Amino acid sequence: MATDGPVVQVRGEVTREVPPELARFAVTVTARGRDREATLTQLAERAAAVRVLLDGSEPAVAGREAGDLWVRPQTKRSGERVVGWLGSVTTTVTVTDFTALGELMLRLADQDQVSVAGPWWELRPDSPAHREARHAAISDALLRAREYAEALGARVTALIELADTGPGDRPMFARAGFDVGAGGGVPELELDPQPQTVQAAVQARFTISDPVLG
Repeated sequence: MATDGPVVQVRGEVTREVPPELARFAVTVTARGRDREATLTQLAERAAAVRVLLDGSEPAVAGREAGDLWVRPQTKRSGERVVGWLGSVTTTVTVTDFTALGELMLRLADQDQVSVAGPWWELRPDSPAHREARHAAISDALLRAREYAEALGARVTALIELADTGPGDRPMFARAGFDVGAGGGVPELELDPQPQTVQAAVQARFTISDPVLG
């Protein structure tokens, strides 16, 4: 693109830490038995119990997604004779109420043959934090251009080009701990929501007035 007058090219960037908006964790239900139909029935019953528990935890549970479901035979090492069956189904749960997160995970983990993994902290895809970071990166680019122009005794006159080169945000994992009272009983799960690192960067080209070099 042809331009009249001097041009300055700068990079504007910003890095911020903001509170997470979502927490996700995985719930896996397993069943094992010698009979295939009995194993499938047991797996379905345990999965239904998890669904009932999640139903009772709304509106803290913002969403859930069915994941991997598999059933496979177990054989002896010496041959292909089936000696049992193993099944598993995983559900990913999204929670927005962090005060209920620890209790919910413990209640799920207390179910028969249920394992829980997570949580993973995230921002919503349409979180205002992304837009605010992009705006801040543009402001940073304009500030740098003005600083360069000022050092030359010039001023910024027009924007030629603006390109987004930001790396986006980075999800962070949780720190979790079990707190059991002196008298025993059900443990309490303490979860510290992890700040999310939001980054944005832009490349910008500006025209400036004729510099004063003398």
